[in-house]
Amino acid sequence: MMAGLRVLAIVAGLGLALTGPGMTEGRGVLDGFVIGHVPGDVATSTSDFEYEPEDGVRFTSRVWERETDDGGHAVDLMIIVMRAGRFTALDGLRDFMSAYHERAPASWTNVQIGARPGLKAAGQVFWLVEPGVAVSVTIDTARFGDGELMAVAEGVREQRGAGEAGRR
Repeated sequence: MMAGLRVLAIVAGLGLALTGPGMTEGRGVLDGFVIGHVPGDVATSTSDFEYEPEDGVRFTSRVWERETDDGGHAVDLMIIVMRAGRFTALDGLRDFMSAYHERAPASWTNVQIGARPGLKAAGQVFWLVEPGVAVSVTIDTARFGDGELMAVAEGVREQRGAGEAGRR
């Protein structure tokens, strides 16, 4: 019995060391950004990806995915940090995102993400953090609603003082 409790304590301690106090699985840092909020019942399976599908745009993403009743998988939440020299203004970012997602540029509506202007449509919001850096949040609004989309977006913050070493 005592050996079992020791193993449980070690596993619990390891979990705390990996996630930090007060953090739930899936939060943390993504390419220099702290993820401060995820919905309470978001999927626990997370994956991080880095890719560069468009010339000069580097994507770093974290995806929360759950198993569906039919044995498939569905994405609950995805946060993407995009880096490209051509991201200099929100209009240019909108043009890129519209082409990338094959959406009409007029389909995005203006929103505020904290103090920054952004654009939103159908479970997705994105904004320019600074020239060269943008963030996009996509959520399953059927499960979580539009309010959670904005709460997640507003919880994404730059990690201060981390430099390149703090990214990823």
